[in-house]
Amino acid sequence: MTSDWRVLYYETSEGKCPVREFIDSRQGRDQAKIFALISNLQDRGPTLPRPYADLLEDGIHELRIRLSGDQFRVLYFFCFQRFIVLTHAFAKVTAKVPRAEIQKVKKYRSDFLSRIEESDLEAMHDDI
Repeated sequence: MTSDWRVLYYETSEGKCPVREFIDSRQGRDQAKIFALISNLQDRGPTLPRPYADLLEDGIHELRIRLSGDQFRVLYFFCFQRFIVLTHAFAKVTAKVPRAEIQKVKKYRSDFLSRIEESDLEAMHDDI
């Protein structure tokens, strides 16, 4: 199945990539599960249903991951009609996603969109 959705990993202006750091911190089996869920997100885009993904607010979404009994979330947003930008991940220990995590992804989204044009994303995706 060919997907029109393209997944990108947010990087700060200093080159830090929170999602890659999260993935790298996990064991091989967990990494494989994370990559399978990201692939599923890429295939389905905004139609990926619960329990795999959910809309939080203001265009902010969560990819819901369970690893060894623990809950993790990878937050992301859609932009330029075909890109999914994964911003960061965290262990979910409360019933609701903490406000600070939502604020963080909004800050990352604002930073990303202020530095990136759609044509830049096309070139970035070709390098991935």
